[in-house]
Amino acid sequence: MPRVVLLGSSPGHDAAPTGLRLTALPGTPTVAERLHSQVLSLDPQPATVAHGDVATMLRALADVAEAATENLLILPDNSVVHDELLYQLHKAKRAAQALVVKEPRPETNGEETDEIPIDEAAPEIGDRTLEGLMVRTRAGRSRVISVGTAHHAVTRPNTVLLGPLHLNVRHAPVLAQTCRELAELTHLFGPEDDLIQIVVFGLVRQGVSVGIRGRRDLFFRRVTTQAEANEASAEIGGMDEDRARLNNAVKGADGFFTTYFVSTYSRFIARWAARRGLTPNQVTLISIALGVAAAACFATGERLGMVAGGILIYFAFVFDCVDGQVARYARKFGVLGAWLDATFDRFKEYVVFAGLAVGYVVTGHGDEIWTLAMAAIGLQSIRHLLDFSYGAASRRKPPRPLPTLELTAPDDRPLRKQLEIRRNERSGGIRGLLKMWTKAGRYKSVHWVRKMLVFPIGERFAAIAITAAFFDARITFLTLLIWGTVAACYSLSGRLLRSLAS
Repeated sequence: MPRVVLLGSSPGHDAAPTGLRLTALPGTPTVAERLHSQVLSLDPQPATVAHGDVATMLRALADVAEAATENLLILPDNSVVHDELLYQLHKAKRAAQALVVKEPRPETNGEETDEIPIDEAAPEIGDRTLEGLMVRTRAGRSRVISVGTAHHAVTRPNTVLLGPLHLNVRHAPVLAQTCRELAELTHLFGPEDDLIQIVVFGLVRQGVSVGIRGRRDLFFRRVTTQAEANEASAEIGGMDEDRARLNNAVKGADGFFTTYFVSTYSRFIARWAARRGLTPNQVTLISIALGVAAAACFATGERLGMVAGGILIYFAFVFDCVDGQVARYARKFGVLGAWLDATFDRFKEYVVFAGLAVGYVVTGHGDEIWTLAMAAIGLQSIRHLLDFSYGAASRRKPPRPLPTLELTAPDDRPLRKQLEIRRNERSGGIRGLLKMWTKAGRYKSVHWVRKMLVFPIGERFAAIAITAAFFDARITFLTLLIWGTVAACYSLSGRLLRSLAS
């Protein structure tokens, strides 16, 4: 569970959320009452940093960070936010992540603009506002590049930091040190500088990689007047948070077959199961039972049995997806469930292989099918061993540090120069090749080809179901061996290149 910090408004910002009522919500709670009830499920005793000048509040935040033993979730105390967004923020995999909104790009209608390239642009003190906050942050595709203040200029700012900031506990000492250093520099900040903006400014200049995410299909807004509270309560009350929660229960990195032939409807099975009290482990057992039933049908060797087995193995995979979606939708996670899911995925595959081989033999074909079956089991076992070992090795590898910049430096040009040098170093040789391949993934067709090329579990189960239903076990095993070998070579070559480039 995270350590929640409710951050008061910076001096100079008019915000008194205690008395602002959300009139369109049941019970018309105040902003403070609603937010407090939301964070209690995350932290029974949230910390509050809400009094004094900027220096005092920064030092108080440093004290909280020094004492933290869990991840930190920092929230403005005038936030109106969906529960699901809070949940997603504190479950973020990145060590540091901020909620942002970017300025909309100006429409050019295909015409050339007079805007000079960003590499030639001069840093500026942003004077534009968006949602009541100063546009003084430059963000790239995935992280904050630089942040400015009333004194510190930024090259072409395009983003505002909405407020919520999640930090892994390993960054807590950096946060504490940074806040104490910033507290000595408050004469450099203006009354329009937001406290979260100042904190992220310090973290980025200390070399912390602060990832970004948008609100997507969820709601967040900071309110400072009753009119804004009325507007926010009407908007959040009109949004379907449960549908957003259901959509977010589906993994975003699934393969082509899973995305288009399973997840389009499996999420609704997951919600039905969760509302009836079914646990993820119980759904996993249903998937296992369907996999065993598919193997039994394949073992008959008859055409009807092969078709039935193909249908059953498809639904075994559907429920394999549903168990994870139930876990994410109902927020029920456990070590046992993770172990069952990982272990019995392999069990279902291998028992189906055995069923296919038995069915091939009992229909009068030769025993040589067992050679193909054992080869398929061996290949798949090696692939999974490589997957898990590479994943474990990658998690142990520390991230490459980002460049730092003195807090008193008046603009971000030195930081951007160091980032440019870093980028150039990574653009040659093997790193350049990998970067080009990564960029190619932005094209949807290339993205899905790459997804299918690695032969993920959805494609494997689909290949088994289709080839078994229309052909025989020999064709199924040959398909698995050929496609699996191509996938193994592709994955292994990519991992070798990444290992050499690191």
